[in-house]
Amino acid sequence: MIWATKLGVSWTFWRRPNRQTYWQLLPVGPTGYGNSPYSAQSAFAGNPLLIALTPLVAAGLLPASELAQLPEFPPGHVDYPNVERFRTRCLRRAFEAAKTNAEFARFCERERAWLADYALFRTLKSLHHEVEWTRWEKDLRDRDPHALTRAHHELAEEVAFRSFEQWLFDQQWRELRAYAHARGVSLIGDMPIFLAHDSADVWQYRELFQLDAAGLPRVVAGVPPDYFSSSGQRWGNPLYDWRRVHAQHFAFWIDRIRSELCRFDIVRLDHFIGYERYWEIPAADSTAERGQWVQGPSDAIFEALQRALGPLPLIAEDLGEVTPEVKALRDRWSLPGIRILQFAFGDDPSGPDFRPHNYPRNTVVYTGTHDNDTTVGWFYGAEDGSSTRTPEQVAREQATALNYLGKADPRDIHWAMIRTCMASVANTAIFPMQDLLGLGSEARMNRPGAHSGNWQWRASASAFSPDLAARLSQLTCIYERQPRPAPTPVKAGT
Repeated sequence: MIWATKLGVSWTFWRRPNRQTYWQLLPVGPTGYGNSPYSAQSAFAGNPLLIALTPLVAAGLLPASELAQLPEFPPGHVDYPNVERFRTRCLRRAFEAAKTNAEFARFCERERAWLADYALFRTLKSLHHEVEWTRWEKDLRDRDPHALTRAHHELAEEVAFRSFEQWLFDQQWRELRAYAHARGVSLIGDMPIFLAHDSADVWQYRELFQLDAAGLPRVVAGVPPDYFSSSGQRWGNPLYDWRRVHAQHFAFWIDRIRSELCRFDIVRLDHFIGYERYWEIPAADSTAERGQWVQGPSDAIFEALQRALGPLPLIAEDLGEVTPEVKALRDRWSLPGIRILQFAFGDDPSGPDFRPHNYPRNTVVYTGTHDNDTTVGWFYGAEDGSSTRTPEQVAREQATALNYLGKADPRDIHWAMIRTCMASVANTAIFPMQDLLGLGSEARMNRPGAHSGNWQWRASASAFSPDLAARLSQLTCIYERQPRPAPTPVKAGT
């Protein structure tokens, strides 16, 4: 059984007998535009906002008086600007106490391949008031070697601070993972296929992307019109020049997956269909409607990854325009696909594939994902007006869902959905924390196509209650999803 939260978790919850063995997280990179974890400023760096400050006090790097000045943050959502200001102030204070640390120096040398450019990128963005790198001076935009050397020298202190943030993140993440493993919990990461244009990676590896002479995308990523949007989704990420990526033997991708597997035990490949084919949109278009399908790297990338890294502990997020070719690619590499129970009851012709009685075993089932409304919000039709369904469609979907779930009373619809996922033959079941708590649309994590108000929901420590742990544990036992103990070896002669 896998239990997941889409934001964070109180580790006291894991000390209770809830029998969960995995925790899935959103991408943990330093967020950029719109605070989206899917638009991180680096494919390798960690988000400094996730660094815990209390351990820095215990380590003597931060006076306790700094935390006594903690502002009062809103309990139900993340106040990104104020959180960043407070944490950065504390981290700069800690940096002054630790910048000559020998372990920090060793970390910088070990991670130099990505860290030096990332730390300089973050420093230059701050110096340029956070504008995109394509708007910097031409010599810095185009990475003139002399300009980069001069910048590293003149901005050495700030570059060191940005590296220090990554050292702290790395230290604490290793401790978090060890803590989880000691309690039988493994971590599932989430890796976007595309990178943010305004990122250290695209700036550092311009030749791997379809950009013009000024560094601007010629074409961008997205998806055609679908369940979420009648005009499709124009994500705006630059598209890879797969010919050049292939010519470099997928070296960037090997480094990227290796980095993910240093943090996580399993990695979910977001937008898996993009590995077989992807939606290419002219960069000048404001919507995704005039895009076209283009062939992706297919087997070649997985062959290169497996040669370099061995067996691949990956999950294929195979949603969207899933063709027979996409399914074949997934199955050739024995990757589990995913099913979303919320998709099982509407008018979409693919609905039967999402009904549990049709699942294959090598599947990960979710009640919903970060792009869906919460289960309660979905069922009641998102009265805030964000639903793409008509009232008639909502009513029809409600009736179909209740009939399938064997429910007459919808008041605990979220638990009926959770139970149905657990009762399925899917090897793995994952539930967003919002669904475990029975929260409505006010707790939705992301509305695709919306340019504000996303990625802000946060859980309180009190949400991880003994009653919730007990109920989850009970269902885990009923449907035999708890880990089975290894058999006791039988000694010869007994």
